[in-house]
Amino acid sequence: MVQGPVEVQNSEIDDFVLLRADGSPTYMLAVCVDDHDMGVTHVIRGDDHLNNAFRQAQIYQAAGWDLPIFGHIPLIHGADGAKLSKRHGAVGVEEYRDQGYLQQAVFNALLRLGWSHGDDEIISRQQAVEWFDLADVNRGASRLDMDKVAALNAHYLKAMPAGEALALALPFIAEAGWDAPGNEEQARLERAMPSIADRSKTLRDVADMARFFLQAPPINMEDKARKALDEGGLAVLRDMQTVLATVDEWDEYSIKAALMAYAEAKEVKLGKVFQPLRAALTGAMASPGVTEVAFAFGPEKTQQHIAAVLDDA
Repeated sequence: MVQGPVEVQNSEIDDFVLLRADGSPTYMLAVCVDDHDMGVTHVIRGDDHLNNAFRQAQIYQAAGWDLPIFGHIPLIHGADGAKLSKRHGAVGVEEYRDQGYLQQAVFNALLRLGWSHGDDEIISRQQAVEWFDLADVNRGASRLDMDKVAALNAHYLKAMPAGEALALALPFIAEAGWDAPGNEEQARLERAMPSIADRSKTLRDVADMARFFLQAPPINMEDKARKALDEGGLAVLRDMQTVLATVDEWDEYSIKAALMAYAEAKEVKLGKVFQPLRAALTGAMASPGVTEVAFAFGPEKTQQHIAAVLDDA
């Protein structure tokens, strides 16, 4: 299977060792006996074991056993075409888990290495069961592209229910130094998950973005964020206390509408409104959108962050 019919002359097979000096069996003998005793009918392994199939066939025939069906699949190479090794990054699935990759993404990526189903890129476990056939596996080595793995991971992360994604991210949030979120903080993070997932490729990214929603005022302010509070930024924040207090339905659409109406009334660009508010809520200029953060915070916490900045001014 996979490689098609492969023939080797008996004269090319070496006189391999079956028993060591102490009488214990070598791998070549032990694996044949083990597979036979367990009733193994198909041996599927890497094509670096192809030569072993001919040695093992000799053992099966000498013992009078039926040969299993051998399938030798191509090895996985790195993006540079070299055999996959630690220099290419993670080589064990546990390492991908620890780096914040979802099992669905890793499964999907490994499935697509050397096998395909038309142009389908996203393949569920159930679809894989229905579609996969070993005969369709390519004979040549496949290359593991981590950019594609990250893209798959981002897809599954965005499609995952907020509560499920947050539960998977909690160990990474704890590893980043945050205390276990309480009920209020968990609810806030769940409201923020669509925004966080849009900006994340791995669960580690989720944990990094979660910091914007977990920090309590007064917060540390980056230099660029502090600069946004110059040239009228503090005045805008004072106005925001009143403007945001008038928002009846606390959702992203209503919050944005209130900010846009204020900017229009003051005849200033939206950036002059959004940037000071972003600085007050997150302490950074590179963060989730200001209306997304305000929505996740809720009106009370939003006002607390604004007040803390004004009190510190």
